[in-house]
Amino acid sequence: MHLKNFISELAGKSDPEEKRKTIGRVFIEVFQREAAKIKGASWLAQGTIYPDVIESVSVNGPSVTIKSHHNVGGLPEKMNLKVIEPLRALFKDEVRRVGKAMNLGHTLLGRHPFPGPGLAIRILGDITPEKVALLQEADYIYTQILRKTDWYDKIWQAGAILLPVHSVGVMGDERTYEQVVALRAVSSTDGMTADWVHIPYEILAEISNSIINQVKGINRVVYDISSKPPATIEWE
Repeated sequence: MHLKNFISELAGKSDPEEKRKTIGRVFIEVFQREAAKIKGASWLAQGTIYPDVIESVSVNGPSVTIKSHHNVGGLPEKMNLKVIEPLRALFKDEVRRVGKAMNLGHTLLGRHPFPGPGLAIRILGDITPEKVALLQEADYIYTQILRKTDWYDKIWQAGAILLPVHSVGVMGDERTYEQVVALRAVSSTDGMTADWVHIPYEILAEISNSIINQVKGINRVVYDISSKPPATIEWE
């Protein structure tokens, strides 16, 4: 039900900021609606970290908003829940050190950062259920191969991005005209700067071949070799 809410609200919207703000609004609406079903629920805990704050608002001086985060500056004035953000002043590496001191497991601590707005900002352009399904399949294959080859823990953040581009290809004896996926993998400490990861060619080849052969609707895979800055980690 909630997925339908997001899809309907995002219909026809392709501007990155408009998408982020729409997702943030629906996100809070869903939380408030669900919280109303739970007796005594009065707090909304958010995983806001300091890079979210820096990129979303001017902290000290005339800095420019890079991109809105749903949990920074996007909350409605009137809420039924009080907000608590215990990690707001910490960078990602500091969050992980806190988690380690609390004896949290490696699987949880080592999980790659994932954008609050979800796959919607890894789909450039408008959002449709078909595009979401394509990207879910491609991203799953990408992540599973990274885990299988022991590269997942060597990478700070990896994800697939569905581009608003179609390219000509060939499948058997037939011509195809399908979508393009970009792979992103970066090394970083706090997310403020990042370098692209030199994944071995043979692993990239396996990822590309697996996505193209298994995901109907994608016929080309490219690899993003941009660092941050000037490129952000996420494309939107």
